[in-house]
Formats: sequence, C-alpha cells, structure tokens
Amino acid sequence: MQKRGIFLIAGTVTMSIILTGCFQGEQSLEEEMIDPPQNAEPVDNLEDSDAKANEQSEDEDNVSETIARDLYLIDANGMVASQTLELPTPESNKVATQVLEYLVKGGPISQLLPNGFQAVLPEGTEVLGINLQEDGTMVVNFSKEFANYEAKDETKVLEAVTYTLTQFENVEEVQLQMDGMALKEMPVNGTPIGEGYSRENGINVSDTGVSDFMQSKTVTMYYPTEHDENRYYIPVTQYVEPSEEVDEFSAIVKNLLKGPGIQSNVKQVFNDSAALTSKPSLKDGVLQLHFNESILKEQDKSVIADEVMETLVRTLTNVQGVEAVQVNVESVEELVNENGEAYTEPVTKQQFIPTEKL
Repeated sequence: MQKRGIFLIAGTVTMSIILTGCFQGEQSLEEEMIDPPQNAEPVDNLEDSDAKANEQSEDEDNVSETIARDLYLIDANGMVASQTLELPTPESNKVATQVLEYLVKGGPISQLLPNGFQAVLPEGTEVLGINLQEDGTMVVNFSKEFANYEAKDETKVLEAVTYTLTQFENVEEVQLQMDGMALKEMPVNGTPIGEGYSRENGINVSDTGVSDFMQSKTVTMYYPTEHDENRYYIPVTQYVEPSEEVDEFSAIVKNLLKGPGIQSNVKQVFNDSAALTSKPSLKDGVLQLHFNESILKEQDKSVIADEVMETLVRTLTNVQGVEAVQVNVESVEELVNENGEAYTEPVTKQQFIPTEKL
C-alpha cells in the first residue's frame, strides 16, 4: 500500500509538471500572436492554402494589361494594311511612341506579326522625340537608321507611319524629322512631304481607268481580303470622276460596285447586278443609299452580307461630311446582318474601327 501510494503521488506530481509546461507553452504562443494580421484568414489545411494561392496568382495573371491598336504593316502582296494587335498598356504619354516602336523590324512586333506581314521601319530605328501640336500635327523625330529602307518601299513607309498615327482622332497630319532635322522629302527616293503628310495623300494609290486627273477626286476605298484565314481590309486610294450627271457619292458607289480593278489580291463582295436605284442624299451627317435587291446576300431573307456593309461604311465615312450610312433596299422593310440582327440605326465606322484620342 505504501508503494502504491508513492506511485500515485509521483504520478500526480509528474502530470502536474506536464500540464504546467503545456499551459506555459500555450500562453507563450498566445503572446506571440497577440496582434495577428488584419486580413488573416483561417486555414484548414495546407492543400487548401496552396490552391487559393495558385488561384489568386492565376487571377492576377489574367488581369488585362494590353490594349488593341491598329498597326499599318506590309502584307504578303506588298500592300499596306492595318492589323489590330494587342500591345502592352503604355504610360499615357507614350502611346504614340509605342505604336511607332512596334513598326520597327526586329523590334517588339516580331513576336506578334501575323503570317505574311512585315514591319515597315528599318531595323534599329529609334523614336528620338514626338510632339503633338495644337493644330493636330504630329512631329516625329527618328534616328538616322530611319533612312535604311529600300527605295521601292519609300511610299509604303510614309503611308504606314501616317495611317498608324492618324488612327487617333486628334492627329490630322504627320511631320517627320531625322536626327532633329526637318524632312521636306523622304531621305532615300525623295518623295515629297512638304509641311506634313496626311490621309488625304492616300494609301496604296491606284490610278487605273481615269481619263481626267484634274477633274477627278481621290477616295480611299476598303476591300476585304484574306491570308491564312486572317481576314482584313486593304485601303486603296482611287480616283473617281464626278460629273454633272453623276454626283460624287454615286461615283464612289459605282467604283465600289465595279470592284478593285487591278488589285487582284482583294475580294469583290458585290453581286454583278447590284446597283443604286436613286441618287444618294446626305442629311445631318447620314448618307442615304437606295439599292436594288441584288445588293442582298439572300434576297428572300433581307440579309445583307457583313462584308458588303463594312465595305460601304468604311469607304463612305471617309468622305467629308459623312458620319454614318443608312442602306435601304427596294421592297425590303428591314435589313438584317448575317446573324439576323436588324439594322435599326445608321451604321458608323466606329462599329468597325474604334477610335480614340491621344
């Protein structure tokens, strides 16, 4: 009995020591964690914690840090055409500089070029300075490498730079410098620049079939094409000949319906018998066009092909005073696009080509 009592006393003392140690350990942990992080969340297990961390990392990676820009490049047929590419979002004062840097061969554009396309500015070209003046003139200062292009590409370089910068609605024309010296003409083949170059100078200029250049007007027409399943529009500046019998808008539409002529690498989207049924009229910026049923893709369904509508709108909204186009077809109450959606309002170019200011 004495031994048993001794064992009981010893066990009780040992248990007291163990409990005291545990209590002191818990107390010390509480003291260390007295100020937990405000955003701390309870974690049931490490696997859940890792999963949440990975999910958060993926969400952060998926946050959009790019912005769509139109870059004018040279396609597989040697034509200057725009491609809408996702570029890293730049600082607000670096937008114009960025789009020019993405026109340089061997530069950041290299990983983004669609099949068949190439950049236009010579490798190593740097943008030394850029200044947008109050009258809408963008002054660009290139490094001396700018002059390292081939003579045959001179107008393409000039057109690509001009059209890329004038995609911004507050840029009207472009003046070029090289190493700080103003350029009145291009440095290789002497193409005149004068006090500035604008979209009015044209792009991919074609003079086919014009009998009187003095009485003609230049209009940039847009024709769809495709390369390796990449569908895009090629702008072609053509001469049209208005007359007493044929007004400017009728002449433009007539040229569009006839097709791109020698530009065989672009697509004819109009049916052969498509025609205007009356003279176009312009009121409050909306150009009214009236066609026969041959303009339709499916005459019995009142469907107008998307490429037909986009070709008309892209082209005609380039004419001064035209902000939108309303297409009407005889015997059709309501036109629909290829998805069956009705054209209830005049169509603007912003529906195809978003614009913004610098």
